[in-house]
Amino acid sequence: MSVYSGSANAFRIPSADPAATGECTTLSCEVGAAATEPTVVVGAVVVGLAAFLAFAYVREAADAGQHERRRVLAERDAFEEFADRVSALDPSPTGSTASGFDGQMAAVRTVDRADGDVKLRRVLAAYRDTVMSVPHYGDEYDETVAESLAAELGPDTATALASNGTLSEPAQSALVGRSRQAADARSSLAEAIGEEIEALRSFENDLSCVDRRRRRLLEHLDGVSGAGTDAAIDVWERLEELERECDGIAAERQEALTDPPMTPDSAVDVDGEHAFYEYLYEPTDGPRYPVLAQVSELAERIRSDRDGVASRLAGGR
Repeated sequence: MSVYSGSANAFRIPSADPAATGECTTLSCEVGAAATEPTVVVGAVVVGLAAFLAFAYVREAADAGQHERRRVLAERDAFEEFADRVSALDPSPTGSTASGFDGQMAAVRTVDRADGDVKLRRVLAAYRDTVMSVPHYGDEYDETVAESLAAELGPDTATALASNGTLSEPAQSALVGRSRQAADARSSLAEAIGEEIEALRSFENDLSCVDRRRRRLLEHLDGVSGAGTDAAIDVWERLEELERECDGIAAERQEALTDPPMTPDSAVDVDGEHAFYEYLYEPTDGPRYPVLAQVSELAERIRSDRDGVASRLAGGR
């Protein structure tokens, strides 16, 4: 359930504006109108049921972020280990070749068959034991060694590695350098995901504060004996203030969406203005913009509570 409809449209929580009607705008008129709406009278929330909101969208988004961050860090560690293992190998002397390859393209296609010398076989074994051994590799990539080398480190790197059927010094240098670049890219991505997780926790805290105040107001009203007209009007006004706070939280998140923690590069197969958030949340079952969806849910609950207070006022007159 996404409440976000594109960067050109500012997110806003719908709310009635009595001044726009040109009619009565006093508090008593507004409360009275709300209380006499058929949908309010039929579906009015019992004020005493001040239930907790679970904020599942935000919490599930944070869990998804934690899961993805662990995967990214596993890939980072794998590339670092691969770079270290390749760096420790002695390259073949300049000009040495190994049989078994027939041209550059054939070399790329057959590099994962380990037709080269022992040094090349060690490189391929190291790649399988590190990058291709992360727990999610099969589900996420399911590529051959040659395909993975070309995708992660560049097709020219795979070609250079296999063109002579051995580990030349230039091929070794390219493998080590680009593997460390791949590791650095994932470090940056993991840091950005960590920032988003902290932002989600901060927004959850803000929303939880609003929800606690909402529940306390309703609990207070439940404890008032009799009609409690003054108390009900006060609670109704305070709930309106909480709804405005929801507007502010939504605006803050909307602004954050235009300035993500990072712009994903080749390590992330998405692009566009909101590529970072699409990368994190599109694969999940939840909304693509979990904070905005959660704000909308809380604001709707507050509006229902206000309707319930208005119905109580109408019944006490």
